[in-house]
Amino acid sequence: MSGSEKKEVTPIKGSSPVKIEMRRVDADETGMRLDRWFKENFPELGFGRLQKLLRTKQVRVDGKRAESSTRLVTGQEVRIPPLGVELAADDRANARPRARKQVDSDREAIEQMMLFEDAHVMVLNKPAGLAVQGGSGLTRHVDGMLDAFANQKGDKPRLVHRLDRETSGILLIAKTRRAAQELTKAFRHRNTRKIYWAMVAGVPKPKQGRISTHLARDESEERMKIVRHGVEDSQHAVSLYSVVEQSGQKLSWVSLKPVTGRTHQLRAHAAHIGCPIIGDPKYFNITNWELPGGIQNKLHLLARRILIPHPSGNGVIDVSAPLPPHMQQTWNLLGMDVKEYDPEMNDPE
Repeated sequence: MSGSEKKEVTPIKGSSPVKIEMRRVDADETGMRLDRWFKENFPELGFGRLQKLLRTKQVRVDGKRAESSTRLVTGQEVRIPPLGVELAADDRANARPRARKQVDSDREAIEQMMLFEDAHVMVLNKPAGLAVQGGSGLTRHVDGMLDAFANQKGDKPRLVHRLDRETSGILLIAKTRRAAQELTKAFRHRNTRKIYWAMVAGVPKPKQGRISTHLARDESEERMKIVRHGVEDSQHAVSLYSVVEQSGQKLSWVSLKPVTGRTHQLRAHAAHIGCPIIGDPKYFNITNWELPGGIQNKLHLLARRILIPHPSGNGVIDVSAPLPPHMQQTWNLLGMDVKEYDPEMNDPE
């Protein structure tokens, strides 16, 4: 080999590059979220550190800026900056083997959340306050807790969508790579139906409607903002809503359907139409508004129901989650009864 020739070296999966690398997406990784792809290929890289690399555009897909939620396609090239062998403190903590007691505790906690399970999927009822994935300062989250279900090869159930930390309700988990691919495909092609319940301030007018805006991240406040079409890095977001019941002109129980799946979409859209969700610390935008007595100042948003084709190709997964305690308390105070809810009449179409 002449001195000018360079030997091609294939990076070992899981190793941390010490210089910029380009890695090609494999066929069985099609449809995988970028953050999930990094989790599998670079398990030592923490979620918070990955977010920083994405924000500073050090990670790119086919030369373009990418986000955690970017879905990968076979043959795409992911730009990986030098990661080296140094890990941030939170990454080192996540990389340490967990004690047997903690593993058993995580398994028990997940099993208590279980609404439905078979050989392909789990459907969990995530409580408010529990994060779905790790981040700065987070030591306990659903993705980490799923490690308790890893098999001898190290494969574990996979997240196929996310909920905000303070949102409770339906969280779908794939138990196999094949199931993850099929469920991800259903989400991507919008061949699914997700229904959320919220308690909002005021009464939306009209009582049934469609909200269509463009959303972009407001980095300074870590929230989403409504922007004009064409603004860089903005995404089109569409939500449907329907008022189920109201308490005078003060509060409304609203059923919501996100047609698209953008970050904080329902929360931003509810605020946009002047009826922000009760207890929302980021989007409640009505000044001098007092929370009625007895209602807890927690986010009143529930991922109530999901309908999605079963990844086996047989039938449909149709699961509903109950109101979390703080929302049930509000429903009781207002005299609202979920048993009187009629999906055929009240689910947005």
